[in-house]
Amino acid sequence: MTISKKIIPFIILFFIISINQILSNEVLLGIDVLERQNFSILNGKRVGLITNQTGVNKKLELTIDIFKRAKNFKLVSVFAPEHGVKGLVGAGQLFDSFYDSTDGIMYYALYGKTSKPTKQMLSNIDVLVYDIQDIGVRSYTYISTLGLALEAAGENNVEFVVLDRPNPLGGYRIEGNVVEDEFKSFVSQFEIPYVYGLTCGELATILNEKKSIGNKTKCKLTVVKMKGWKRWMKFQDTDLVWVPTSPNVPQKETPFYLVATGVLGELLAFNIGISYTLPFEVIAQEWINADTLAKKLNDLKLKGVLFRPISFKPNYGDWKDKIMNGVQIHITDFDKVNLLEIQFYFLQVHHKLYPDKNPFEMCNANRLNMFDKVMGTDKIRKEFSKRFLVDDIKPLLDKDIKWFRELSRRYYLYN
Repeated sequence: MTISKKIIPFIILFFIISINQILSNEVLLGIDVLERQNFSILNGKRVGLITNQTGVNKKLELTIDIFKRAKNFKLVSVFAPEHGVKGLVGAGQLFDSFYDSTDGIMYYALYGKTSKPTKQMLSNIDVLVYDIQDIGVRSYTYISTLGLALEAAGENNVEFVVLDRPNPLGGYRIEGNVVEDEFKSFVSQFEIPYVYGLTCGELATILNEKKSIGNKTKCKLTVVKMKGWKRWMKFQDTDLVWVPTSPNVPQKETPFYLVATGVLGELLAFNIGISYTLPFEVIAQEWINADTLAKKLNDLKLKGVLFRPISFKPNYGDWKDKIMNGVQIHITDFDKVNLLEIQFYFLQVHHKLYPDKNPFEMCNANRLNMFDKVMGTDKIRKEFSKRFLVDDIKPLLDKDIKWFRELSRRYYLYN
């Protein structure tokens, strides 16, 4: 088969455009940039590294191993957030510090006896380096670890370096209300929206500079910026490989679904796929008619999302081997969808179909408390419970977005 000479220029143009698109989405992580700079800002220093399995360079080499090989500074200790240094520990499970005699490095747990580095932990280091892939959601505890470590560095006159990484939700998405003082906790540590639209380096800068939002004690902070990352980029828009950030965030798209169902999941009234193969992508229960629920949800014509009826048996947990019926959430437009509202629209439709199955009454008090902590307020739950209508809580969900967007712009490191 021969190709017409008239078509050849168009084929060449197509390949040029494709190559340029690939190159334009090439991103160098903070650790890659630091390596290319021969670790100059760490030269001659004793280093403590806050990291886990997500701390890798573009070639998927662990930052821990990279630091161990470095000749011009010494890695003294490693600090691990929730889930541990290898990401093996389950959600909410505490773990212990340990000393590795083979490499002479102390591994400190920041999700155990303490969540904040102590003076003793920092006594023999000059600088703390943070390198963890986050998911851009306030309730995900890695940013709580980041903020408390920043504060500890300031209190103990230790420098702090953030090796920056992408926000997988992109740099423009902001959703949800700011945390109220009485609902601050390790899952809502700072006065920021539920989805905050910043990289970890940008967030660290705000926490370090803006006392009303973050820390009371300022430290000497350096952010090693990425190269090639743009605010419009979600993780799937980069050329980077996703490393699961925790046991139930296995894919680069999972953070979107976590926002869509994670708050509801705190009630433990519905299965959201944690015990199945689709973590955060489904909402189901035994009594639900999957076809009816999917139709009613799709009738709402929510932007950027479709709902498919699904039935499955969980692999473990309270509902093991029971038949769960509900919907699988399919995000069709990641730019148009409002993620946080999805679970409330589910509750709205579910209440019309099953008014005698009120999840706020079915769950126990500590789960209600956790729901409110993750939401950063009890006002949303109380207002929604009156009529189960999303329109009733939209003003509460959206009230802080404009303010935070205007504030956070002042701390942008990327266009």
